[in-house]
Amino acid sequence: MLARAFKGDIITTDVNLEAIRNLGYEDVNIKSLGKTVKFPPLKQMAASLLFSKCDFSEDYDFFIFSGNWAHYAARKHKPNLWYCHTPVRVFYDLKDETISRQPNTPAKYVASAWIGGHKWFDKRSVEHIDKIVTNSYNVQKRIKEFYDRSSTVIYPPVDISKFRFKDHGDFWLSVNRIYPEKRIELQFDVFRILPEEKLVIVGGYATGDHAAKYYERLIKDVPENVEMRGAVSEKDLIDLYSRCKGLICTAIDEDFGMTPLEAMASGKPVVAVNEGGFKETIVHGRTGMLVAADAKELAKAVRAVSRDPKRYKDACMTRAMDFDASIFLDMIRKAINLS
Repeated sequence: MLARAFKGDIITTDVNLEAIRNLGYEDVNIKSLGKTVKFPPLKQMAASLLFSKCDFSEDYDFFIFSGNWAHYAARKHKPNLWYCHTPVRVFYDLKDETISRQPNTPAKYVASAWIGGHKWFDKRSVEHIDKIVTNSYNVQKRIKEFYDRSSTVIYPPVDISKFRFKDHGDFWLSVNRIYPEKRIELQFDVFRILPEEKLVIVGGYATGDHAAKYYERLIKDVPENVEMRGAVSEKDLIDLYSRCKGLICTAIDEDFGMTPLEAMASGKPVVAVNEGGFKETIVHGRTGMLVAADAKELAKAVRAVSRDPKRYKDACMTRAMDFDASIFLDMIRKAINLS
């Protein structure tokens, strides 16, 4: 979206041209620095190395970094701005959890060594960033704590025009990558308490990392009223949003969370854990409910919203407008002095 709006190029590592076409961005010029190794943490190390070695300093007037690894190019590419979705959480607030999840003592030592070394390079790269923009006040606090840097909050864009309301169907929706941090097992517990309700879970996972093992554990114990649908096309996802009863979100301290806004743009209420970025988008009692990360509390909220989901429709659609893509682009222009 930024590249199209500013007539810029995208410089990245791995490129999935089919996915880009499916999203409607085939007109954007993309340059690949090369492919990364598919096995973590070698994948992350390869991406960091590719960005740190590249040099396009003579080709452009301004550089915007996005994601966890692009800012390794900051030393050679100025003036610049980093749109920080979050400091890499396994280096900081999820470090202990990541190490403890390793299967044996040698693996724990390897994970600890990689995190310690890569964290040093991460902090050093951030020193070369001129200006940091971030996606939420939740992440802004992390940036201050872990990098001791100030940042400007510009909420991510939602293309409101894509989404539509069709009806309130007979199922709840969950949209997320299938990762432990999303707490899918908590959603299972919620809908075991609610046998009269249905849940459709949409999302894939990356092969070869801890998500694959997590998914393997999940599919062994899926409740009868829960369907794991896997990755779906954008067209199918928009259709599911248009027909669901509501959205449930259970991620741990979510950075920001786009899915609640996509649901609200579709006129659907959201039941979410009262953590992280969800607190910045969901208006409790008006566009859904924010409750503790507890199966009984979440089930109680789902049951309450299910009694009359229609009453949330107008407030949801109005709230989503506050995060429209046009607002995002205007604020980015101001941040890089293009307006």
